[in-house]
Amino acid sequence: MIVPSALFVLYLASQAKRSFSKVSNSRSHVVAALYAILWLVSIFNLAWCSLQVWECAPGKQFMWSVISLFTTSGMLFLEVSLIAFLLQGNHASGREALTQTFLISTLVVGLDICLKGIYIFGFGILLFDFNTKGSQWALWVIHTLLLTGVYGLIFFMYRSRWRERLPGKPAFQNYISIMFCVNATALLACALAAHGTGLGLWLYNITVICYHAMYLPLLYVTFLADFFQEDDLHLENVYYSEMKDAGFFDVDWD
Repeated sequence: MIVPSALFVLYLASQAKRSFSKVSNSRSHVVAALYAILWLVSIFNLAWCSLQVWECAPGKQFMWSVISLFTTSGMLFLEVSLIAFLLQGNHASGREALTQTFLISTLVVGLDICLKGIYIFGFGILLFDFNTKGSQWALWVIHTLLLTGVYGLIFFMYRSRWRERLPGKPAFQNYISIMFCVNATALLACALAAHGTGLGLWLYNITVICYHAMYLPLLYVTFLADFFQEDDLHLENVYYSEMKDAGFFDVDWD
């Protein structure tokens, strides 16, 4: 996990000057906020990947739980934010989308942190120990079930008469399809692990590795890469038109 995470942070750093300049000159508060949060979460994720030995080290399990809680909460914040953007479609302007989306994300992630905090600090459950059988799997079943349900809903919306309410860019559809498959696999793994099956522990650890290694690059490629790579004004106008339906921009072009 540490290699792809480190490479992604290095890539962000190599593009930082150009990206910061483009974000500063853009009209999108949403892209600017998303890019800033992506940087913060990427650093936390790299630290999480680098400190894997703390998971089983005596005396380090409390700190491991804390950094795991912050890292997963940051990644969940990004997930919920992007889901909210997609579901808003073209019914909100960029500033409205930013306010509404971050409010929803804050409420969801805040509730998630409180619940996990009760498990970790209240009951002393090693919630982020994915190598043992225990009561932590009940919460992870609920967690993955909710995410699978939401991604599944959007996945089938794209294949129904409701697809016109969602942004039509193929990259968004691919993102939803990938996340639906990953969370469905994680749900199956959690259910097996909750019943004490070793296969479930192995499968869930595989999904955790894939998630921490690939989710942030996937998010960047899907939602931000085109914005930073297109230099030509015409291409930016094309990109703006594609992203407008998702509520990513504050105002229309004059």
